[in-house]
Amino acid sequence: MTASTKLQHAIALQTLQTIQEALLIIDPYADRLLMSNTSAQQQLGYSAANLSNLPVSQLFKHCLADLINFTDQVLTQKSGWSLDLCCCHRDGHLLTIEISACAIDLSEKPLLAMLIRDSKQLQRQEQKARADDYIRRGLGEWQQIEEIFQEIERENQLLLQAVGDGIYGVNASGQTTFLNPAAEKMLGWQAEEVVGEDIHTLIHHTHSDGNHYPVEACPIYAAFHDGAIHRVDNEIFWRKDGTAFPVEYTSTPVTDHGRLVGAVVIFRDITERKETEHNLHSALEEVNQLKRRLEQENAYLQEEIRSEHNYKEIVGKSTAIQRTIHQIQLVAPTEANVLISGESGTGKELIARAIHESSGRSERPLIRVNCAAIPRELFESEFFGHVKGAFTGATGDRAGRFELADGGTLFLDEVGEIPIELQGKLLRVLQEGQFERIGDSRTRKVDVRLIAATNRDLLQEVRKKQFREDLYFRLNVFPVESAALRERQDDIPLLATHFLKHARQKLNKPQVRLTRGDIQRLSSYHWPGNIRELENVIERAVILSRGERLSFDLPVTNRAAAPLHNSSQASEEIDSSTLMTCDELRALEISNIRLALQKSNGRIFGHNGAAERLNMKPTTLASRIKRLGIEKRLQQENTYD
Repeated sequence: MTASTKLQHAIALQTLQTIQEALLIIDPYADRLLMSNTSAQQQLGYSAANLSNLPVSQLFKHCLADLINFTDQVLTQKSGWSLDLCCCHRDGHLLTIEISACAIDLSEKPLLAMLIRDSKQLQRQEQKARADDYIRRGLGEWQQIEEIFQEIERENQLLLQAVGDGIYGVNASGQTTFLNPAAEKMLGWQAEEVVGEDIHTLIHHTHSDGNHYPVEACPIYAAFHDGAIHRVDNEIFWRKDGTAFPVEYTSTPVTDHGRLVGAVVIFRDITERKETEHNLHSALEEVNQLKRRLEQENAYLQEEIRSEHNYKEIVGKSTAIQRTIHQIQLVAPTEANVLISGESGTGKELIARAIHESSGRSERPLIRVNCAAIPRELFESEFFGHVKGAFTGATGDRAGRFELADGGTLFLDEVGEIPIELQGKLLRVLQEGQFERIGDSRTRKVDVRLIAATNRDLLQEVRKKQFREDLYFRLNVFPVESAALRERQDDIPLLATHFLKHARQKLNKPQVRLTRGDIQRLSSYHWPGNIRELENVIERAVILSRGERLSFDLPVTNRAAAPLHNSSQASEEIDSSTLMTCDELRALEISNIRLALQKSNGRIFGHNGAAERLNMKPTTLASRIKRLGIEKRLQQENTYD
């Protein structure tokens, strides 16, 4: 070995001895410890001589298997690191170590160089280093922390000032501790005016109904008594100027080391929301009212659809019917009230429907009221409606016919039957377009066109003081005369054909036909019941028909018509060429109805009742029986029970 090599070797050994990490050089194949530095000797408690005679396996006897695995890893990979090994101190206790190793190729068989660190000592060194660093940073660190807290406080203040909700704090005595700008703006109080004051007596002292709000019942104060969060969404706060506004608020308890010291209240002005809710409720109520009205209209229209109308269209070519059509064409586009007069059964409702359907109101309903069928005590409710509880039996709100006809047309059939005490109210609606439901103080407005119909001489009723003159002239703006069938002889073939078509479909008898003789016989009859009687005769003939021939149940026309006073005279012949007086026509109508009642055993309603036999609505027949005094006469004569 040269002097230079020896010098380098000595320097290397000296360097290894002076490093502060514990260093061991071992021969893994011979289980020998070749060298240890001073730090290793001190850490393990051995002298250099003792360590040189100590087998490596003895030093690591408690983890020998782990040592073998670690040694193989280092020899293979040339380096390694582990926390799983421990070695024995000279006094017998185990040292938990962190070990790093590398392979040294100085001979045929490599050696291992191991750096051993005591884990506990490393922890102590790290803690000491952190403490030294903390002390070194000293005052500068504290100043930095103080700045951070100041920044947090400033941000909190900015947040309190910027938030749109009102925020205030109270201590456990109920005294105000702070008030943010939003709360100041909503309440009208400045923070310096309320801090230290009992805020309940300032802003929460009274309910919305004017009753006192005791502090012991206040949810805000309850929060710092029971420690629970209290949320309220429908109370009021009072401003400094004495006005109130609706609020929702949350009272959250504040604790300090487990002790309740107060509460923070966050509140919001919900005036706009309340107004929106009110508007929504009002809109919903309007929608519900409209819905109920539409339902009532629909129910009415369904009832109208179910009840068979006399005519689907105006049929005829006579001068009389052409005159009527011309009148319809003149008045339909206007808003004028119309009074249709004429005998019963002449098609007054058909004329009313034609006027409505040709008007600008055709998209809205035509509401029909049969005034002769309404009991006297129910007229006002039927016309104007009622509210729940207005009278016995009024279990709910109900719209009257005027309300249902709003925007459309109201057809008052048999208008002469309206009681005179109600005629003034009817006149007011026609003049002002306003009315009140029974039991309701609310005035309602309607836009209704009125068409009235009557078989009475209303002008004569006015002279008898049984019909208001002002109402008569209000109704009779445009009079339309509904011609009797005897004035429309040219229309009888067309009408008979029209009714036969419907009767064949209804009764499923498509084979029956009208002959020339049938037409002549129908045309020669006087038709006191007008078109309704013709329809009834056609339908009855279809029922009685055999094969293609119709069987008509009509009086022979070689005798003059005479008043009939009992049912046996109902089939007496009349001469269609002889004029009849009003009294004779009345007697003939009475006789015809009496005959129908006898054949139906006194029944008006139902299958084979008098109304069905006469092809009339039961309510119309009942009204006519009452008007003509037939019921009383029959009772006197004991014709039926």
